[in-house]
Amino acid sequence: MIKKMQLPLQTLNLITGFMVWVIISSLMPFISEDISIPPGRLAMVTAIPVVLGSILRIPLGYYANILGARIIFMCSFILLLFPVYFISEASSVTHLIIGGLFLGIGGAVFSVGVTSLPKYYPKDKHGLVNGIYGIGNIGTAVTTFSAPIVAAQIGWAPAVKMYLILLLVFIALNFFFGDRHEPKLKTPIIEQIKGVSKNEKLWLFSLFYFITFGSFVAFTIYLPNFLVSNFGLEKVDAGMRTAGFIAVATFFRPIGGWLADKFQPLFLLTGTFSIYTVAAIILAFMPDMGLYTVGCLAIAFSAGIGNGVIFKLVPLYFNKQAGVANGIVSMMGGLGGFFPPIMLSVIYSATGQYSIGFMLLSQVALASLVLVVWLYFQDRLALTSEVFNSTGQGILVTDVSGLIKTVNPAFTKLTGYTEDEVLGRQPSILKSGRQSKEFYRLMWSEVREKGMWQGEIWNKRKSGEEYLQWLNISAVKDETGEDVRYVGTFSDITEK
Repeated sequence: MIKKMQLPLQTLNLITGFMVWVIISSLMPFISEDISIPPGRLAMVTAIPVVLGSILRIPLGYYANILGARIIFMCSFILLLFPVYFISEASSVTHLIIGGLFLGIGGAVFSVGVTSLPKYYPKDKHGLVNGIYGIGNIGTAVTTFSAPIVAAQIGWAPAVKMYLILLLVFIALNFFFGDRHEPKLKTPIIEQIKGVSKNEKLWLFSLFYFITFGSFVAFTIYLPNFLVSNFGLEKVDAGMRTAGFIAVATFFRPIGGWLADKFQPLFLLTGTFSIYTVAAIILAFMPDMGLYTVGCLAIAFSAGIGNGVIFKLVPLYFNKQAGVANGIVSMMGGLGGFFPPIMLSVIYSATGQYSIGFMLLSQVALASLVLVVWLYFQDRLALTSEVFNSTGQGILVTDVSGLIKTVNPAFTKLTGYTEDEVLGRQPSILKSGRQSKEFYRLMWSEVREKGMWQGEIWNKRKSGEEYLQWLNISAVKDETGEDVRYVGTFSDITEK
């Protein structure tokens, strides 16, 4: 019973953590009425919670494997009580920055669930499970939508204090219903980091999540104030529109995970970054409210699908180092939400417009699209290489003139010749002398006419031992139908 409760409980934990994480940005229009915040520091104040919320994802993901999700969630929510109360009593920009820094713990809990929950489900469900858990992103929408309404009635400071009650409730829920017997792994963190840091896929997934989750966070913390200052919307209206953006991104996250369970994840990422590129270009031209809304919703859709797909890929490639890998990738996503608001502010201060910033987003998305295509073909090549190297049949490949270009390990095992000993030489080094010239003439005539030949043939190992082969020779043709290479596959059938 307790195990079945972990998915809904941890999803609610994430909702709570994300609700707390965005308190400052959601209430900034109200806070700025009481605390004077210079324009140059506004982006810093709203973005600062992202810093700790990103960096802490690595240790939290790691310790989720060591101690279990129950302990990590409880400790995180206990620690969050202090910055929440501190922010409710803030009277200066410095107070907001200090409180906001530690508020980042709420965003860091993301890596706990994506590390813990796959332990309870088979691999073909990991995309969907992590996608459902990712619905916890809706926590940012809940705060963005509700906090301004509550603050308009009772003031922003009492509104912040209400989150203390929420945190106490979830501390109790995790204490009573968290899984005390969750499977735990105790590989040292340094060993895990070394194990994953040299894998280029980790950094590619980090870049992809930097864009998809980063843009989700960036739009979440920037849209409320941006819509008020640039389109003249009311604060509550801006909050509701931002909540709509978050809701769309959150709704499509489990759909992205589910689709990644059913289809090739890298194909899905190709579509994701294609939409990103076009949508960011639309936003770069700063259109009217209608077209701007379309661009934002396209970003939300892509972010949701992309987020779900990426956390299907991470446990797929890093099963034994899931805690650290999830932490690193999710950290990069969080940092992706920190830099864009600051960059947009700097660009706006220098140029008086945001277009360059959105064009940069489109170019990064386009570069990611190219990298996804490259990664897909790298995987295809790796798969081909694995099949080539692991098959039990000997394989040799020659060019049209008959010179050997490559052989597989089974070739060496069957013939005794290493790859270096046969590269650039003719397959005739394997001849036993039992077959006549006419036999070989007819064999190659059939290869050129029919594209293949198969049959029994006596050949000789490096040691001089003769053995009977079953040999298959196939011609590989180019687009014009001309032979470009020949592939021979063989096995030892002497004893048969």
